[in-house]
Amino acid sequence: MQAVIVTGGKQYNVAEGDVIFVEKLGAEADSTVTFDQVLAVVDGEKSTFGKPTVEGATVTGKVLKNGKGKKITVLKYRPKKDSKSLQGHRQPYTKVQIEKISV
Repeated sequence: MQAVIVTGGKQYNVAEGDVIFVEKLGAEADSTVTFDQVLAVVDGEKSTFGKPTVEGATVTGKVLKNGKGKKITVLKYRPKKDSKSLQGHRQPYTKVQIEKISV
């Protein structure tokens, strides 16, 4: 069974047992989170697509950890102006293991 969910403004194609990295959620580690914005559910030959979401469909997952991604550097350089600025950024994420897809 597979499902397409929306969280953090992004869409994820998930199946039971998958581990995904989503935008930071306000949930502690070892807690349960429920995604209720399910766009599609595929169960073998049977497919259900929402308009825009599937009614009554939920995906539950277990929060494994919260963390930060690798650092990226942002350099703004202005030629001939003797001006530049360097910034670093680490995007926060939540690691979730998908446990159950219910329709």
